[in-house]
Amino acid sequence: MVPGAVRGVMACMRFLDATAVTAALSPAQAVEAITSALREGFDPADDAARAVVPVRRGQFLLMPSDVGAYAGVKVATVAPANPAAGLPRIQASYLLFDGGTLSLRAVLDGTALTTLRTPAVSVAAVRPALDRLGRPARVVALGAGPQAVGHVETIAAVRPEPLAGVTFVVRHPERVGADVRSRGGVVAAGGPEAAAALAAADVVVCATTAREPVLSATAVAGDVIVIAVGSHEPGARELDAALLGRAAAAGGVVVEDRATALREAGDIVLARDEGALDPAALVPMADVATGRTRLPDHGPVVFKSVGMSWQDLVIATAVMERTRA
Repeated sequence: MVPGAVRGVMACMRFLDATAVTAALSPAQAVEAITSALREGFDPADDAARAVVPVRRGQFLLMPSDVGAYAGVKVATVAPANPAAGLPRIQASYLLFDGGTLSLRAVLDGTALTTLRTPAVSVAAVRPALDRLGRPARVVALGAGPQAVGHVETIAAVRPEPLAGVTFVVRHPERVGADVRSRGGVVAAGGPEAAAALAAADVVVCATTAREPVLSATAVAGDVIVIAVGSHEPGARELDAALLGRAAAAGGVVVEDRATALREAGDIVLARDEGALDPAALVPMADVATGRTRLPDHGPVVFKSVGMSWQDLVIATAVMERTRA
């Protein structure tokens, strides 16, 4: 490419930092963007699988996708030792390309993009169940990180009335800052306050780094809505098999895509291996968004997410369109 052409391509490229990403798209608008992509016919089964590349201090996650007018790839890093040094465990950048020419159009803050898109996907997947609550929702979040907070904010954004209550359940309440405490109560995991909050919850969000179950079928009400987003490996899970079995029996286990869930979602894989879950019972979220499948009126509804590449691209596209001069 000649130098002038290079300058022309670079002139068309934009950088959108975390502030720009967050300002461009509200949580409710992000939910609508995800829902619209599915209703317009995109099938998550057609999405490219993520590549996990081990490195000395963790992993690279490479997540390419091609939907509509754009193509893109998120490059995320997972560094388990970072929190001890006061750094984020997961960091990311998103490269957004023109879908026709594959010319780079924008670089977006991938961490902010992930924080916005993950709860948007979750809420889009269980929105009909949320809409049928018929009362102000009581929400419990296991964890107090950005995803726990983001899910609470996104659930609140699509509800017609304020939430009835929010409780964050954590292992170390003394480490939780004022920003989280301003959004709800903070209680210790395993204590009586946590047990009472879980038993009364309408919605439970699991956003932890646990590899063993942190939520059991006996801890929650019979009609609870559970969102589990913390794990994306076949050997790690946040939910016990009994909870998945109860939800499957009611027809309420929702996943982004069956094949992806059976490859990457430990909650699903291990429940299947233990005989509690028949993979045929899994409901793709596209079927929920388009109305092809109705979530049950009674019994638990569980959404298990591992994160897929198309979701980042849909949100990046919406951000790009809303920030055009």
